Amino acid sequence: MAQHKLSAALLFGGLSSEHEVSRVSAGTFADNMSADRYTLYKVGITKEGRWLLTQATTQQMADGSWEQLPDNRPCLISPDRQTHGLLVFLADGTVQSQHIDVVIPALHGLWGEDGTVQGLLELAGIPYVGCGVLASAACMDKAVANTLFEAAGIPHCPWMSFTRYDLETDLDQCCERLEFKLGYPMFVKPANAGSSVGISKVMDRYGLRTAIELALKEDNKLVFEAFVDGQEVECAALGSAPALATRPGEVLAGAEFYTYDDKYKNGVSRTVIPANLSEEKLDEVRDLAQRAYTAVGGEGLSRCDFFVERGTGRVLINEINTFPGFTAISMYPKLMESVGLTVPELIDELIMLALERNTHNKENQNG
Repeated sequence: MAQHKLSAALLFGGLSSEHEVSRVSAGTFADNMSADRYTLYKVGITKEGRWLLTQATTQQMADGSWEQLPDNRPCLISPDRQTHGLLVFLADGTVQSQHIDVVIPALHGLWGEDGTVQGLLELAGIPYVGCGVLASAACMDKAVANTLFEAAGIPHCPWMSFTRYDLETDLDQCCERLEFKLGYPMFVKPANAGSSVGISKVMDRYGLRTAIELALKEDNKLVFEAFVDGQEVECAALGSAPALATRPGEVLAGAEFYTYDDKYKNGVSRTVIPANLSEEKLDEVRDLAQRAYTAVGGEGLSRCDFFVERGTGRVLINEINTFPGFTAISMYPKLMESVGLTVPELIDELIMLALERNTHNKENQNG
């Protein structure tokens, strides 16, 4: 008996500063999903927020030329559960309804990885890959995530947070408080921007003021963290209750800290799996990753990033990415391959987890 093919919608692009890498991550999904198992609908979201159903190739998705294809059709995910999928606006003015079994929101950063799209899919009743609304939103906001980590006893470097109002009302007092608690060097980060965008390492008051001005272009709330002299290591988490977490891999960055360009554009960083740590320390980081992922309510997948402090060996959490990069050089799929899951197998597992969670949620609502 032939297996029922699943209709899957793959979302890519989006409004965030990580639009370009999302297009490449989505290509990894498209290239590794079996045509025998899935009917794939590719939905690109432009930087202006237009949703287009497209027949683009992986290369056209990656280079951005997909937006100019003449056969693209405007579409949207209907929040009406009767539709359970896409509404496609055809050239003759009619609207076609397309049932979707599962959505893969391969979107990074704001308006994609932050709970917004997840909320739409919850309203629509459509299963989707990745974390739910709360975990997605909490992990996107570094101040909220840090608060949850502290409540769960996950070690973190000293940090503070200020809003735009705080900083514009009395910048000097904010700077004095930061210097007293954190000292220099320190990192200045937008609370809700992803993937190293708008982040600065500062050495003095002048640099601090300049970094605040830069970060406020990305967000109205900023997070300030004490500098940690440590190895940056990353674990992959999969599933939920209980979650699987891998031992960490290590990023050997090409710049003083791991920049957005390092990660996605110039290719000067490289990964080492497992990280250059003792067996005991590898296990300690893995166990903390599992605890942190559980503490934020992680489901589906996440990448958990840590520092291992030089000299003391202290393990300190940095952040959790709820839809990590899926490019050829991304750490998450490499870590999963290191524990025996190929990319096609990983994608199948993520989709199965999405369908199972949806079934459990329906049972709970009806129970």
